[in-house]
Amino acid sequence: MTSVTKGSALALGICVVLGLSALGYQLADAAVSVKAMERTVSVKGLSERDVDATTAAWPIRYQVAENDLDKLYLDVEKNQRMISAFLKKHGLSDDEISLAPPVIADAYANQWGDKSQIKFRYTGEGDVTVFTTKVDAVRKAMASLLELGKQGVVVSVTKEDIQRVFSYEDLSKIKPAMIEEATKNARAVAEKFAQDSNSKLGKIKSAQQGQFSINNRDDSTPHMKRVRVVTTVEYYLSD
Repeated sequence: MTSVTKGSALALGICVVLGLSALGYQLADAAVSVKAMERTVSVKGLSERDVDATTAAWPIRYQVAENDLDKLYLDVEKNQRMISAFLKKHGLSDDEISLAPPVIADAYANQWGDKSQIKFRYTGEGDVTVFTTKVDAVRKAMASLLELGKQGVVVSVTKEDIQRVFSYEDLSKIKPAMIEEATKNARAVAEKFAQDSNSKLGKIKSAQQGQFSINNRDDSTPHMKRVRVVTTVEYYLSD
């Protein structure tokens, strides 16, 4: 090999080494940039609202007992009329009141042996249900339920029944504002984190809206509802 050829080969080798070195530096710099872009913070934002219930679905359950089946059915009809009149007295209309068929039980059909201990052969129970947007009217009727007892109507109402009466149906009206508020709260938390870590808050990498929950605000006021949503947002961080 001539000296010229050797010199060319040496120069080519030096160029290759320099090129690979430069490429390696660029790749390393790119890797650092990508790694920096992967620095993120995930935060949650909360929004809560206390709202009034918009609808009430109240089943008033009555109970009757008789030894004469015909008399039992007459008592059922009487209870239905009295409960309906009670509801109308409190501002509720026929369109808002529905009557469910009574459930009649014959104690003799399930009793073996001595039937003398059975006080009433037939028992019946049924529901008169009101479904309305007149929440205040239902609340007033509930407060006056003793009126029915004084008239001889045996009403079965539990605390759990009352807790399930009221509901909130206008979520679509407050949903956008609540999502906006939850997202702003999440960003405020992320900005505080970035400040404490000597970083800058970047763009949103991902966001997830949690499900809305609607529950009684407390046990004593089931007509008041608490609406709640939590959003999860992930932000990029930079130096």
